[in-house]
Amino acid sequence: MDLRGIRVLDLTRLLPGPYATQLFADLGADVVKVEDAGTGDYARHMPPRTDEGVGAVFDAVNRGKRSVGLDLKSEGGREALAALVEEADVVFEQFRPGVAERLGADYETVREHNPEVVYCSLTGYGQTGPEAQRAGHDLNYVGRAGLLDMTRPETHAPPVMPGYQVADLAGGLFAAFAIASALLAREHTGEGTYVDVGMTDVVLSFSQALAPQALAGDDPRPRETPLTGAYPWYDVYEAKDGNYVTFAALEPPFWAAFCEAVEREDLRSLHGTEDEAELAALREALADTFLTRTREEWVEAFRDVDGTVDGVYTPGEAVEHPQFVERGMVERGDGSPRLGFPAVVDRPGSGEWVPGHGEHTDEVLSEAGLSAERLAALRDAGAIR
Repeated sequence: MDLRGIRVLDLTRLLPGPYATQLFADLGADVVKVEDAGTGDYARHMPPRTDEGVGAVFDAVNRGKRSVGLDLKSEGGREALAALVEEADVVFEQFRPGVAERLGADYETVREHNPEVVYCSLTGYGQTGPEAQRAGHDLNYVGRAGLLDMTRPETHAPPVMPGYQVADLAGGLFAAFAIASALLAREHTGEGTYVDVGMTDVVLSFSQALAPQALAGDDPRPRETPLTGAYPWYDVYEAKDGNYVTFAALEPPFWAAFCEAVEREDLRSLHGTEDEAELAALREALADTFLTRTREEWVEAFRDVDGTVDGVYTPGEAVEHPQFVERGMVERGDGSPRLGFPAVVDRPGSGEWVPGHGEHTDEVLSEAGLSAERLAALRDAGAIR
């Protein structure tokens, strides 16, 4: 998985798009981050901050990229962008629909300079539909797509905000997949393409286990479907030390292994029951059982038993866990610790640096053919940083 030689022109900001382009940088692509000449990516300034004073989120998803500062509202900034587009394989933007066109960075304009470019627009609701112009963030998107409703601990309880930005990261991941697919297609056809990714669409596509019921007109309710807590053999239980464990014995062999391991063979026949009284009694029995050991005692007890029991960990515990450390998911280089690429593959990797705002403007635009004199003139005009 070596993308050296691929140049991604990244006009995105905050988390979704930069996460996608970080995956490309991790695979060796030359990611040129085009930032506003004034404030740059908002994530640079958002708390919490690293010891170097950079926003921690910015630090996490912008390593190894090169930063160019352009004022796309100016004629000179659009001139510089056009020069960059000619050398790009991918142009990736995250503006609200219509903004890229006003900035002269839309697909039709870009395609005039580079007809083979792969162009991706990542937005909350997509480029079309009645909600296309609606402003939003991750919480809005998971609410619209049905995910937030299914987080309720009980049917009539308030929804619970997910601990991770599901829509942002899912949207970024799917955008990366779509871009990589378009690059592969270009190898066969020689033609570029336009990709429109809406983060709400991606989250809705995650509802595959609930969609058949929803499409049939039977609206799924939290705690009433097999994977949201309807069954006691697929749920979360409190352990002796106040921590929690996950139990996911959907298949009979896993249930049988669990019953044998906890010496509750009397419960084996209850797997799959639909009787309300039996379900309630089984849930109570399991709750009492899990209260007899600490979280780590349960994790160790089922290390070599296929009983589908594991622990619920905090993010801090997770990043220190040997499983993720051994898999290379936690990288501790010269800079701040970071999460690694989520697949074990041979890859060149990205650099360790976090680019300063406009740090590579002269370098990248010189590569695109702009002279030192022209760069000086553009900088004097405020078109570049």
